[in-house]
Amino acid sequence: MRFMIIVKATAASEAGQMPEASLLAAMGAYHEELAKAGVLLDATGLQPSSKGWRVKYSGGKRTVIDGPFTDTKELIAGYTLIQVRSRDEAMEWARRVPAPFGEQADGEIEVRQLFELEDFEPGPEIEQFRKLEESRR
Repeated sequence: MRFMIIVKATAASEAGQMPEASLLAAMGAYHEELAKAGVLLDATGLQPSSKGWRVKYSGGKRTVIDGPFTDTKELIAGYTLIQVRSRDEAMEWARRVPAPFGEQADGEIEVRQLFELEDFEPGPEIEQFRKLEESRR
């Protein structure tokens, strides 16, 4: 089972404020524990939305919208992707995430389970994804 631990953005992260060294050390130690346990798949922080864009789909058309985006609570500042045996194990790892913006600052993480190919009905479309996944390995 794969889970994404999502760090929700704040006004400070959207302003490009870099984390303090102590927070980087805590995050590094946490991710090192994940790696040693063999559950870490990927992790990184994201640049502010001012350096990104969105593609809006409506009425068969695509519109590119440059950042920044104003609704900070809906933005992602970073993520950690883990693969574990159960939802409970994912929850235990999530409880150990260091406070994303420091112990005294407000912050929030969200944890979401990823779909696996086995979650879908078998068919040629799913086989296409399975072949793609195998070729990446």
